[in-house]
Amino acid sequence: MNAEERRFEVLRAIVADYVSSHEPVGSKAIVERHNLGVSSATVRNDMAALEEEGYITQPHTSAGRVPTDKGYRVFVDRLSQLKPLSSAERRAIQSFLDGALDLDDVLRRSVRLLAQLTRQVAVVQYPTLTRSTVRHLEVVMITPARLMLVLITDTGRVDQKIADLGDVVSEEDVARLRTSLNAAMVGQRLAEASARVSELPDQAPAELRDAMTRVCTVLIESLVEHPEERLVLGGTANLTRNAADFPHSLRQVLEALEEQVVVLKLLAAARDAAHVVVRIGGENEAEDLRSTSVVSIGYGRSGDVLGGMGVVGPTRMDYPGTMAAVHAVAAYVGEILAGR
Repeated sequence: MNAEERRFEVLRAIVADYVSSHEPVGSKAIVERHNLGVSSATVRNDMAALEEEGYITQPHTSAGRVPTDKGYRVFVDRLSQLKPLSSAERRAIQSFLDGALDLDDVLRRSVRLLAQLTRQVAVVQYPTLTRSTVRHLEVVMITPARLMLVLITDTGRVDQKIADLGDVVSEEDVARLRTSLNAAMVGQRLAEASARVSELPDQAPAELRDAMTRVCTVLIESLVEHPEERLVLGGTANLTRNAADFPHSLRQVLEALEEQVVVLKLLAAARDAAHVVVRIGGENEAEDLRSTSVVSIGYGRSGDVLGGMGVVGPTRMDYPGTMAAVHAVAAYVGEILAGR
């Protein structure tokens, strides 16, 4: 092992010990716990070199060292492959997600699962509607003057809306509305479907025009993207359990996580379902999140990324375990959506 490789092994040892113990790591502990085959003096020299290069630092008066953001970055970049999950963990993920009833349930379960597996805050973005197409529109008569519209997209999203018609219609009229609406929308991307729906009232026969106008007005609301509804967040209590990792900034971190726009930006980097993206400390755009790391990935089906998911936690996190969990949960969510 040459000097550079050995230094990296020392850094890896410091990361591992600091993540598990939250105590600064000294050269003596490294020699005792990690079989590096070199003397304590050599490890001390390596630590001095790592500190000079900015990979580790000495907190206040402690004799030990802790990794810096730059140190974590090198550690993450040198992980040659993701640590595989145990078969028990994989089975647990599969059986928990297989029980999901619909898209909302899949995403809620994913967040709960990720928060439990990683002990961090988990976030999942709803499939971006711009990429969804309309699978079917069901029109159900609740009363002769009130209809329920159930819009189903190919991503498994189900939107229900009520349309008050202001006047009574027959079952035959409802059937005509259903036929016209489905003919205009099925198989269309949502933006295109919205444009087609807006033209329907003008094309409708005079006796149906008023009902069609009211139904289309309600429908367009479902077809237009509402960014504020696009996130599921879970496990915030995990941050408070690690409060020592955020000596001055826990409140700011929690407030930033409540800002949906901030979190959507965090996930914007995850446009690929094959690669986990890790943003460490100062690499995060949002100032309030510079004491955190964000591990994210895209999820989707058959090559089409529908949204992002990931976890937010302190920079002192188990990167290999967290990256493996995020990767595995995203892969299962993609499989479930592909099979629906």
